[in-house]
Amino acid sequence: MNEYRDLRVALLGCGSVGAQVARLIIEHGDELAARIGARLTLSGIAVRDTTAKRDVDLPQELFTSDAERLVQGSDIVIELMGGIEPAKTLILQALQGGADVVTANKALIAAHGPELAEAAEQVGAQLSYEASVAAAIPILRPLRESLAGDHITRVMGIVNGSTNYILDRMDRFGDSSEDAMRVASELGYLEADPTLDVEGYDAAQKATILASIAFHTEVPVDAVYREGIANITLEQIETAKQAGYVIKLLAIAERITSADGEHGVSARVYPALIRRDHPLAAVYGGKNAVFVEAEAAGELMFYGAGAGGAETASAVLGDVVSAARRHVVGGPGIAGSLHAGLTILPVGEVNTSYQVMLEVQDQPGVLARIAGILAEHGVSAASVKQSIADGAHERASLVIGTHIGRESDLAAMVDSLRASDLVHEVTSVLRLEGNE
Repeated sequence: MNEYRDLRVALLGCGSVGAQVARLIIEHGDELAARIGARLTLSGIAVRDTTAKRDVDLPQELFTSDAERLVQGSDIVIELMGGIEPAKTLILQALQGGADVVTANKALIAAHGPELAEAAEQVGAQLSYEASVAAAIPILRPLRESLAGDHITRVMGIVNGSTNYILDRMDRFGDSSEDAMRVASELGYLEADPTLDVEGYDAAQKATILASIAFHTEVPVDAVYREGIANITLEQIETAKQAGYVIKLLAIAERITSADGEHGVSARVYPALIRRDHPLAAVYGGKNAVFVEAEAAGELMFYGAGAGGAETASAVLGDVVSAARRHVVGGPGIAGSLHAGLTILPVGEVNTSYQVMLEVQDQPGVLARIAGILAEHGVSAASVKQSIADGAHERASLVIGTHIGRESDLAAMVDSLRASDLVHEVTSVLRLEGNE
C-alpha cells in the first residue's frame, strides 16, 4: 500500500453541498489519494450548530463551531457557508496563511472576487470557484485554461435553473406564471422569497463571474444590466411559439463596439427570444447550459445540472483535487488575470433586435405611420403580423420583429410608440438573441 502525504482539509459549512463534499472525501479517500498523490484528510467541519441533524451521517468528532481555529494550519479550505461575512474574512485568513481556497459562493465572488484573487496571488495560493456558476457543469476552467489561447467573443447561458423551470412549464405545459412558480416552489426550485431568482439577481452574479474570466476584465455586478421574468405572460410565450421561438432567461457577456468605435464588454441578464433550433432552446426543466463562441474553436456548448447537493459537490471536489495536486507538484496557484481592463459598455450600445407586441387603432394608414415611427429611429421591420384584438373597440394587435439595431435606438423607438396616439398599449418588448 502506498504511503501518501496528508493534506489537511477544512470544511466551512455543512448544508446539502457541504455534507456531500465531506461524504465524498471520506468514502473515496483511497481513490482520491491515488489520483492526487496525497491523501485528503478532513480535519474538521465548521458549523453554527454542532448537534444539528445532517443530510449525511458523518463522524460527530469532525464538527466544530470554531471556524477561525479550524482554518489555521489547513492546506486547503473549502468555504460553503454562503453569504459575504464571515465567509470573506475566513477566506482572506486562509489565503494569508498560505492555504488554497475552494468556494461555491457566487455572491462573494461576484462582489469581492478581484480582492480575494489578489490576496491569493500575493502568497502564491490558489482560489477556485468552479461550482459558483453552474454547479456540476465545468465552465470556468474551460474558459480560463482550455480556451486560454483563443479569442472568446461571447458567452451566453441559462444559469438559473429555477427560472428555466418556470419558463419551461409555461412553454411546454401551458402553466400560468403563478402556477409554474407554485410547482417550482413545491419541488424546491424556489426559496420562500424567490426574488433573487425571479428578478435575475442570481443570474447577474453569475454573469459577472463569466464575463470577468472570459474577457480578463473586472466586471462589477452593478454593471450588469438586469431584467427578470416576473412580467413574462402566457401570451408572450404563445406568440413566441407561433413565431418559432422560445423565451429563456439569458446571462450574456460579449465583446461589443460602441457607436463611437470603443471596444468593450457588455454583461446583461434578461428574458429573450431564441430560435427553437438553437442549442439553448432544448435546455429543459431545471438544467443549465452555457454557449460559448470563440474565434478559433467556434461554438461550444456546456450542459448539465445547475444545482443540487451532490452535483455541486462534484465541481467543488474537482477544484479540491486541482489544489491538492498543486501541493504535490509545487509552484504557485493558477491565478485569474484581469489584464485586459476593457471598458464596461452600457446595454444601450448592444446590437440586438426586438419583438414588440402592441395594440393600435384599427384604421387605414396605421401600419404606414407605425413604419414611419420606426424609420425616425433608424429601425426597420423584419416582420409584421396583424390580427384583430378587439373588434368592438376597433383595435388591432401587431407583432413587429425588427432587424438588428443598436439597443438605444430600439428603446427610443418603443418610447415613441408608447407616446403615439395610434397606440393604445405596448404589451410586450422582448429581445431576440442568438439569431445572427
